[in-house]
Amino acid sequence: MQTGAPAEAIENLSLPARIEAILYLKGRPLTLAELAAIAMVSREEAELGLITLITDYAHRDTALEVRQEGKCYSLQLREGLGDLVQNLLPVDLSTAALRTLATIALKKRILQSELVELRGSGAYDHIKELLAQNFIERKRQSDGRSYWLTLGEKFHRTFAIRAEDLQARTPTTTKGWQTAA
Repeated sequence: MQTGAPAEAIENLSLPARIEAILYLKGRPLTLAELAAIAMVSREEAELGLITLITDYAHRDTALEVRQEGKCYSLQLREGLGDLVQNLLPVDLSTAALRTLATIALKKRILQSELVELRGSGAYDHIKELLAQNFIERKRQSDGRSYWLTLGEKFHRTFAIRAEDLQARTPTTTKGWQTAA
């Protein structure tokens, strides 16, 4: 998996911060074993990091919380904030699809296979939802089996973000994609 942050920056993050990032990016409930494997720590270290994160959220005035569902944990909006979010969002997308869209926006362009690796197999459904509503565009990779995913014009109109602000990438005829000037 390719990341934009240097390895030292990731290693300098506290374990609770890494677990928070994992829960946010995956956008689905994860077991302690999954968290430990992704964070590359022991199950006991993951549990301690998770407890620290849960405690931190409990003492902060924040809209998010770590929620336990059976043996799985997820990062969710606190109870009662769903209506607020629905009133604020100008689109009819699930929270998970919005997180997938945010991941695509942060990456500018991303291989569908890489997105699924980051967000889990549920990303396939998010991609279908985002394509159906024209928030993203998909083009077959010229030298592989996956697809390149990029932001669609509807994303820029809906969220009032100019393509230049995200340094959008445009297709070329020879090498696939390049950064727009």
